[in-house]
Amino acid sequence: MDLKIKGKRALVTGSTSGIGEAIAKLLAAEGVTVIVHGRNRDRAEAVAREITEAGGIADIAMGDLGSDSGADAVATQACQGGPVDILVNNAGRYRHLDWTTAQPSDWTETFEANVLSAVRMIQRLVPDMRKRGWGRVIQIGGGLASQPNAELPDYNASLAARHNLAVSLARDLRNTGVTSNVVAPGAILVPAVKAILESVAQHRDWGNTWEDIEDACVREMVPNDVGRLGRPEEIAAAVAYLSSSYADYVSGATIRVDGGTIRSVS
Repeated sequence: MDLKIKGKRALVTGSTSGIGEAIAKLLAAEGVTVIVHGRNRDRAEAVAREITEAGGIADIAMGDLGSDSGADAVATQACQGGPVDILVNNAGRYRHLDWTTAQPSDWTETFEANVLSAVRMIQRLVPDMRKRGWGRVIQIGGGLASQPNAELPDYNASLAARHNLAVSLARDLRNTGVTSNVVAPGAILVPAVKAILESVAQHRDWGNTWEDIEDACVREMVPNDVGRLGRPEEIAAAVAYLSSSYADYVSGATIRVDGGTIRSVS
């Protein structure tokens, strides 16, 4: 299927591993020139090299989006080869904190990494999209934005802010040809998650094979209607759709890719 985005340029923040890497590779396979972003040059160059070896086009942009100067540097690098048409705000982080251990300073750091990083890139790249009359802005959010749990309170709140800002931006972009949407992943099987679950399995008697571990994880920790964890490529597919011309009529929306984890009729 031709998504009609060949020749566009996309910046995918936090794309040196996991979900961001999968998004970058799928967009590149659709003919998009992808700017791989991260803070580790070796990892960024490795992802860019894999893209080019597969026949795609990739540049890199290095920098920490947790500061204005870092965001300026990333935006400058991203636009060296031309304007950015698609901005995917994927970069972010979480730490295993709770209401006892998450201090106000931790909340501030979480919002810098997960919310203000996105705001900075929007403010630097979207004005040019407006002028050209076409663009895509996609936030990577999550189900905890609408159905938070007791753990990770700072992270839950930062996801809610990401969802909220995406809708506000969509309203502001009315009649410009630029859309703003959210892709909300559920529990996704990236290498770091797999390593954690294999460690947990030893203490919970989940078995030794990955099939047994995944099945137990879904039953005990992240129940959903599909019965497995999601894959990064499934998140990338939703991003690719929202980036395409087939999503011209979609703005201010949240596409949940979570196996039915979030129970909602809205």
